[in-house]
Amino acid sequence: MSLYFLVMTEEIDFAKEEFKSANTKTVNYLESELTKIRVGRASPVMLQSVMVDYYGSPTPLSQVANVNSMDAQTLTVQPWEKHLLGDIAKAIINANLGLAPQDNGEMLIINVPPLTEERRRELVKKAKAEGENAKVGIRNNRKDAMDFVKNLKNDGLSEDLAKTAEDEIQEITNSYVKKVDDIVALKEKDIMVI
Repeated sequence: MSLYFLVMTEEIDFAKEEFKSANTKTVNYLESELTKIRVGRASPVMLQSVMVDYYGSPTPLSQVANVNSMDAQTLTVQPWEKHLLGDIAKAIINANLGLAPQDNGEMLIINVPPLTEERRRELVKKAKAEGENAKVGIRNNRKDAMDFVKNLKNDGLSEDLAKTAEDEIQEITNSYVKKVDDIVALKEKDIMVI
């Protein structure tokens, strides 16, 4: 085997690893976005994206308060500094989550309303849209990997090696697209369960 052949196969292996890494990040991002879609049960994760104005700088809610679920329909937010109750309530309302916090002077109590059938269908559409965005990301990653192989081919990579690399990239793509479909299907099932 020539040194050139070894260098080319190492380049292809590196490109495939980079491709897998990029796709894993895409799938992880999808999973984090789907956790923000509530499924009718109270969960502290629902407030994960809430940013509170803390002495002039936007701060994640989890860094200024304890968020707990009392039961399947109720969340409590206990700020570490009582004077933040109003700011936290305002931040939750402004986060556009469809939640209305009640201030009892000590903590915020948030009743999570049960989802209507129509709202569930909207959330399923939103989950599917997030899945499609992830698939677009995976296809963009595939294009980058294919372009890399094409450049190697222009630099002297054999037709056979290039074809093998392209087939492997497509197999990786298919596996990640299936993973996205499975994740979205699971979320859809979770949303539709009453």
